[in-house]
Amino acid sequence: MQKNVLITGCSSGIGLVAANDLLQRGYRVLAACRKAEDVARMETLGFTGVLLDLADEESVARAAQQVIELTGNHLYALFNNGGFGVYGPLHSLSRQQLEQQFATNFFGTHQLTVLLLPALKASGDARIINTSSVLGLVSTPGRGAYAASKYALEAWSDALRMELRGSGVRVSLIEPGPIHSRFTANVSQTQQDKPVKNPGIAARFTLPPQAILPKLRHALESKHPRLRYPVTLVAHAMSILRRLLPGWMLDRILRVKSPE
Repeated sequence: MQKNVLITGCSSGIGLVAANDLLQRGYRVLAACRKAEDVARMETLGFTGVLLDLADEESVARAAQQVIELTGNHLYALFNNGGFGVYGPLHSLSRQQLEQQFATNFFGTHQLTVLLLPALKASGDARIINTSSVLGLVSTPGRGAYAASKYALEAWSDALRMELRGSGVRVSLIEPGPIHSRFTANVSQTQQDKPVKNPGIAARFTLPPQAILPKLRHALESKHPRLRYPVTLVAHAMSILRRLLPGWMLDRILRVKSPE
């Protein structure tokens, strides 16, 4: 029987690469996008398109209901990948901008997941996979809002994993470092005259979005999925350094602007 997988943020980057790979591996991919034109494009590519704006509570509710109807209330996997970044010094962020950051990257993910939990549990053996970031492990100047939303996702994922123990639903985190995608181009800068930029050295460690595929496949298909999957050298290094180094030393390293 073909397994149903919902992926959010499918218009480009990690989401689109993941959708194409899982379709080729025999999954039925429900591809969620924020724009109607992208949903239509997903349909032409062989996916089942779903219109979803994670920042809009009503849109999330409609999308969840559509997924339940499309899958007969049996969903094998939810890949919470959609999100965006608000960059700028914390003093330059309004409350509204911070709420927008969390609405998309965290609140919408929570709402969607909770609404789809019955469909995931009905599958008997299901997976929830959340796209975090190296900035869910460490924070850097100018990226505090985005990092805070990913820190929240990390803590939320840990709690959810423990709460779902014994339910048949496994929870994993994918933690990319710098990845070639439209993410950086789509970042909302709070200071247009002083945009937060990645250092030139970041290009040396940046990988294509295909780099996440081995991790995603393992999280979906292994009998024993890992709790966390760092992707790229930067993510691996930071997951180790934050445990080994004293805070003042890690601060000194991170004061140099780090890549997303």
